[in-house]
Amino acid sequence: MKLRNLRGLLLPLLLIGAWELASRQDAAGAYAFVPLATIGQALLELLGNGELLVNLLASLARTCAGLALGIVGGVALGALMALSPPANRLVAPLFHALRQVPMLGWIPLIALWLGNGEASKLLIVSLAALYPMVLNTFEGLRQVDVRHREVGQVLALGRWQQLRLVLLPAALPSIATGVLQALAFAWVTAVGSELFLASGAGLGNLMMNAEAGARMEIIVICVLCIGLCGYLMTWLSTLLARRLLRWRPTR
Repeated sequence: MKLRNLRGLLLPLLLIGAWELASRQDAAGAYAFVPLATIGQALLELLGNGELLVNLLASLARTCAGLALGIVGGVALGALMALSPPANRLVAPLFHALRQVPMLGWIPLIALWLGNGEASKLLIVSLAALYPMVLNTFEGLRQVDVRHREVGQVLALGRWQQLRLVLLPAALPSIATGVLQALAFAWVTAVGSELFLASGAGLGNLMMNAEAGARMEIIVICVLCIGLCGYLMTWLSTLLARRLLRWRPTR
């Protein structure tokens, strides 16, 4: 059983070995595939001067703030579209048209409106989180079991009470799926916005400075840090969702 659990490490170890082998071929290979020893030294350097931690925390804070705004706005807009047919007919065409535009495609326009500061990055991350939240909230509320709605009618609940006590709890699994998707989009978009709007702290800005200084090892560290943090955030969110939704029936 233990050996079976370790099989997931096989491919990463093979990739690390291939990376180190490629770095030892010639000068071009050593530049494109930085030796592991050089990467380790750069990691110690970034940890020693605190640069990696400062930029990582800035990216995480930006992601969390944009994610929170996107979740609140997405749930509100999704609920409005699901529960109000006139609002859905009014908002849905514009919403579905706008969400076809890639998030990074909005960056030049938003930068012209708000500059390249924190407000622009926060708006971009919020929009990235908004789209999946609207879609999943809408679908979750529209697919609530008819029996749940009938219970609310039998108890003579008002519209707000039905939404709070019946509809939203029934739609929570779908909303939780939207949160997981929004988290992934928010994290990727936060780093992408830092790459395009190179101002302030953040992993994207750290990567841009490393590129300007031909510090390939720092770029590799940032890429690994982005991937690891994204994986950990998704894993923790999945555990939390399972804990909160342990009441839902399984098939």
